[in-house]
Amino acid sequence: MRTRLPIKPLALAGIVGPIGFIILVVVQGIMQPDYSHIAMPISALAAWPAGWIQNLNFFIFAPLMAAFAIGLNNAIRPTRFGFLGIALLLANSLGLFMAGLFHWINVDSVPTETPEHVVAAVLTFSSASIGLAVLSRRMNVDPRWHDLSAYVFGTGLVMLALFISVGGFAIDEGAPLHRWAGFLQRVLVTVWFTCLLVMARRVLRVAREDSLPSPDRP
Repeated sequence: MRTRLPIKPLALAGIVGPIGFIILVVVQGIMQPDYSHIAMPISALAAWPAGWIQNLNFFIFAPLMAAFAIGLNNAIRPTRFGFLGIALLLANSLGLFMAGLFHWINVDSVPTETPEHVVAAVLTFSSASIGLAVLSRRMNVDPRWHDLSAYVFGTGLVMLALFISVGGFAIDEGAPLHRWAGFLQRVLVTVWFTCLLVMARRVLRVAREDSLPSPDRP
């Protein structure tokens, strides 16, 4: 075995993270009824009076995703360039932390995205989508993950396409899909989080299998 890390808690980070993130977004929507889940991206919540909750949401989610990336690295058979996908997922965690640090602000009662937050968003979604696509190649050579490799690869491609669509046709004022920016981003997040939960379940299964006595062991 490689580095003996507690894989099960790292796998649970991949379950707690997405579910906790969604719960806090829903709670904020209830607290701030003038916020639109359909028209506005999730990060815009930070521009409301209770925006500190969304910033905290990012700060919690970021290390959980970093922990889960480490769990994936220890649960999937290593390959020559296999850590590249993990490195991209760790960059995704950095982007999430930056999203909380450089959050949306309120300018003359208008929720406004800062340039630094744009950088954070690009880093978050591009590294997550490309990271999953790259990691799927490593999964493909591991019998315990082979059946998920095509799904994870497809998830990465769909995420990248949705991110480009949201960024190019929805976020900016006057864009053709601007009124649907929040909805489209939530489709993207749903695709991403579903994949995270599926992978987390597989990491838990790998952890259970590794804990079983090996017939080669005395």
